[in-house]
Amino acid sequence: AGRPSDRWIPILTVLVVVGFLAPATAQTAAIEAMMADRVLGDPDAPVTIISYESFTCPHCAAFHADTFDGLKERFIDTGHVKMIFRDFPLDGSALRASMLARCVAPSQFYGMVKILFRSQDSWARDRDPVAALGQIGRLAGVDGETFAACMANEELLDAIVRNRQEASNIGVGS
Repeated sequence: AGRPSDRWIPILTVLVVVGFLAPATAQTAAIEAMMADRVLGDPDAPVTIISYESFTCPHCAAFHADTFDGLKERFIDTGHVKMIFRDFPLDGSALRASMLARCVAPSQFYGMVKILFRSQDSWARDRDPVAALGQIGRLAGVDGETFAACMANEELLDAIVRNRQEASNIGVGS
């Protein structure tokens, strides 16, 4: 009954985190661009979901496997909701996966998110998760040199960790 989103509104939590970095160098500007919010859906949608996720979290993977496509079809694709993904890595493997997702073109970001969650059981449990992520990157068009530069990018790593800490500071726990 009512609007299609009536039953969803009580479970949606909208969090706004405002932060900025003074663009001091081209590298800093590049990191800012890599860390910019990736909005899925109509940027002017009346409801915003900000989802904090870890690529090694089995609950996050289950959400993407069981719920996300229905949510997207029913609410995001219809313009009722926009979704923003924020990295919340729970371990080093998740941090490296976040880095990989941030190193692809913004238009490929949500595709990479989907691939990483769908293949979580294999790459996250691999003896060498970074090498397994490199293989996923190659399949997605990220060449070896680009992947190596991405994994060596300390500023990107620090930005993801900093954003995770900021999320923790506002009450995100897992």
